[in-house]
Amino acid sequence: MQIIFEDFFRNTNKSEGRKKVVMNLRQPNANEALGTFNRSRDVSPMSGICTRCLDGCKGGCDTWLSTFRGREVLYPSPFGGLTAGSDKNYPVDYSHLNIQGYAAGAKGLPEGIQAGPDTALFTSVNTETEYGWDKMVKMKLPIFTGALGSTEIARKNWEHFAIGAAISGITLVCGENVCGVDPQLQLDNKGKVTKSPEMDRRIEIYRKFHEGYGEILVQMNVEDTRLGTAEYVASKHNLDTIELKWGQGAKCIGGEIKVPTLERAIELKKRGYIVLPDPTRPEVQKAFKEGAIKEFERHSRLGFVSQEGFMEEIDRLRDIGFKRVTLKTGAYSMVELAQALRFGSDAKIDLLTIDGASGGTGMSPWPMMNEWGIPTFYLQALAYQFCERLSKKGKRVPDIAMAGGFADEPNVFKAIAMGKPYVKAVCMGRGLMIPGMVGKNIGDWLKAGDLPKTVSKYGTRTEEIFVSYEELRAKYGERMKEIPLGALGIYTYSQKFRTGLQQIMAGSRNFNINTISRSDVMALTEEAANISGIPFVMDAFRDDAEEILDL
Repeated sequence: MQIIFEDFFRNTNKSEGRKKVVMNLRQPNANEALGTFNRSRDVSPMSGICTRCLDGCKGGCDTWLSTFRGREVLYPSPFGGLTAGSDKNYPVDYSHLNIQGYAAGAKGLPEGIQAGPDTALFTSVNTETEYGWDKMVKMKLPIFTGALGSTEIARKNWEHFAIGAAISGITLVCGENVCGVDPQLQLDNKGKVTKSPEMDRRIEIYRKFHEGYGEILVQMNVEDTRLGTAEYVASKHNLDTIELKWGQGAKCIGGEIKVPTLERAIELKKRGYIVLPDPTRPEVQKAFKEGAIKEFERHSRLGFVSQEGFMEEIDRLRDIGFKRVTLKTGAYSMVELAQALRFGSDAKIDLLTIDGASGGTGMSPWPMMNEWGIPTFYLQALAYQFCERLSKKGKRVPDIAMAGGFADEPNVFKAIAMGKPYVKAVCMGRGLMIPGMVGKNIGDWLKAGDLPKTVSKYGTRTEEIFVSYEELRAKYGERMKEIPLGALGIYTYSQKFRTGLQQIMAGSRNFNINTISRSDVMALTEEAANISGIPFVMDAFRDDAEEILDL
């Protein structure tokens, strides 16, 4: 649905003019992610209900399906077989920025190299970045994975995601609740983790191919803290980094997964999780056995943030032995953003990931994914303002990563430029998961002899299909048999990302990530300029241009 608003504005330097604001709004009450649809061609804009709702309609909008499936309609389906991302188109986003191009200069070339046509080649652009208060982590690209936690899509694709991140030289975030949902979890008499084969598997797989770039870090929520996840991964695996989680861009409530069996639901409830509907109630058990209830939801608890509690937890984690502590926060109000930045500065955390609405996730309530939280563009604009304020007070701001809907190199460049000098990287969810799943599926199709035409037109063997195969075989030799095709997919995507980023950076005359600045982007609308502080396209470099004209 597209709505065009027209109003008059007065340009202080020019004559009166007219502007159009185009908003693409999502239609509620029906969506492919939920498997629902409107029967009528016309719907009420606010409610999404058909303008002609018939008694006797056979389906199937959200309201219709919710009538007999209830809470199931809150979540995208089928669980474990998809990732889902919001389709709400906010009034202003990163498409309202464009990247500046220049015809001279070359910032960031190696020392001693004089800029010129033979030295300033786009292939010479250095895409490496680093983060950390003083014990720095280097990555080959300014991107890393979102938190791949206890969801089924993360578990069954972990080998592909982990090895793909390792050989690409980027950080991998092992998300919340991995220990807590491990079927083979063992606890001591105090309820603390003594053995978690699933956590062990995840860490060991990444480390098999880790080559000094990036790292694996484990994320903790309320339940992870209570279970002693930090103590377990520190003592058994000697991890350098741990991450605290306040929230994410798709939801501010605790993380969820779906549970397909009654026995598993009862087990997780005994471990202290919130499980809905309550699997211990006789009427719920009867409804499950009769087939009305087909799955359960496991929820985590809401966290509660205070400065004192945060500082104490950071000190505790460092006492356990972690060299680095990071924080992931979500699309909360300005207050929580200010807290994350100020508390993080005081605690000297190594990385703050700020996740805006609306990103994609494998398991978030669909209404919350679309209608909750500050959108990423707005949230980053606020973060920059707050970072500047802290910096002027003499405070050092933690390194920052933005998250929330990124999937390609142009928008990663824009986020880094808009947030300079504070933003060092972008956290990507589905953008890095999809190549892993596609590569894995190509492997399955090859084994079954059932390649779709979209793939077979490039060849019928792995060596023909993946353009990076021979490059990796030259490097790893016999170890190629240990690299699953999903990992090869992530690596191939990463190389495309690197080349595309090199081209964009060279065009803006930045040959090093550190030289990118806010002047390398321009706002295409006055509203985007007002929100971000990035110069409007008709104002950017105007003084310099007019000075040339007046020579």
